[in-house]
Amino acid sequence: MSIAIGDRIIGMYELRHLATLAAVADEGSFGRAARRLGYTQSSVSQQIAILEKLAGGALFDRPGGPKPVRITPLGTVVLQHGRDLLRRADAMHDGIERFRAGDSRIDIGTFQTVSNTLLPRIIGELRDAHPGCDLRLFEEETDSPDLTGLDLMFFDARPGDGIDGIKLLDDPYLLVTRPDDFPAAPVPLESLDELPLVAHPAICHQAVVEDFLRTHGIRPQFVFRTEGNEALLAMVRAGLGAALMPRLAVLRHDESLALHELTPGLPPREIFLLWQAGRTHSPLAAHAIDLAVKAAADVS
Repeated sequence: MSIAIGDRIIGMYELRHLATLAAVADEGSFGRAARRLGYTQSSVSQQIAILEKLAGGALFDRPGGPKPVRITPLGTVVLQHGRDLLRRADAMHDGIERFRAGDSRIDIGTFQTVSNTLLPRIIGELRDAHPGCDLRLFEEETDSPDLTGLDLMFFDARPGDGIDGIKLLDDPYLLVTRPDDFPAAPVPLESLDELPLVAHPAICHQAVVEDFLRTHGIRPQFVFRTEGNEALLAMVRAGLGAALMPRLAVLRHDESLALHELTPGLPPREIFLLWQAGRTHSPLAAHAIDLAVKAAADVS
């Protein structure tokens, strides 16, 4: 931050001179300004002299004796701009301190399962720790991660070039049925052949699951597809078909549904937290990463 006076520049290190100018104007005395600032009176006089040299004229009329000093018209101009600079310097300092404390903005990409399980805890703890933070969430089901405009992104596949991240957990697949459709035991994988299934669209990790089934010669009948987990579970309850769903998607299932492991098991979905390679994290983003790791460990 700087202020131009004539053809000279007062840099940031001179903000103390402007603070001294304001103190003298407020107190009407070099001595009282010195006591307020913790300076000697000679130090105050030297700082005002420096400003007067830069401004090219007197900033105060000094009547002498006990009479108060009076600011000159030139001093009024310098003081007006000086107070503005001091306010802006204080605002910048406050902004930096708030940033360091985590009171900044963070944009997070997410997808349905994480939004319903991990994120509520993460967001709650971030807000408790940083009441002034600005949190923005963007939910999208996509085959490839696009981190444009995002600080962090939850994604169910390993990152590619230009993206860094951390693996949070493996999310195994379960067969979701009505309670009486299968015995209460692991279900052989071949039992899925020609079985009516409701499923997510064949993108993201769902495509990996279906490729795995085809490789093992298993071809279920897909009778309904939707992105919504609750819609899939509702169709299972209604008897339209069973579902292959990640464990996180059915953490809060009720007694109207049965969950079965498969033998052999399907390849688990890997959940990562991603960010742009080389990105310097804000304190808020760094805290969010720590909370995501803890939340994932608790549901693993």
